[in-house]
Amino acid sequence: MDSLDCKKLRITLKAYESNLLIDSCQQIIDVTSDVVNEETKIVGPIPLPTKRRVYCVLRSTHVNKDAREHFEIRTHKRIIDVYNPTSDFLKNLRTLDISAGVDVEVTNF
Repeated sequence: MDSLDCKKLRITLKAYESNLLIDSCQQIIDVTSDVVNEETKIVGPIPLPTKRRVYCVLRSTHVNKDAREHFEIRTHKRIIDVYNPTSDFLKNLRTLDISAGVDVEVTNF
């Protein structure tokens, strides 16, 4: 069993649509659970607070300042922690095909 130098691997996923994010988290756990041994432990997905960005736009220019529209963007975020990952785990993680609307960031500690 080939163990890496890092003790913990953190996978951060961000998306505007929560359904895509949930599907991607489940896909990561399903594909990587095949190579998990007794030493490797997967924790998550851990939901983080949703960030809400609200934009206020005037409906018409120069007049009718009272007429405004509000738009918002919600960013959903999840974290998956992997303790003692193996090289087979990383190989399966690299070959995984994630949806286009999901941003994946992998960091090691």
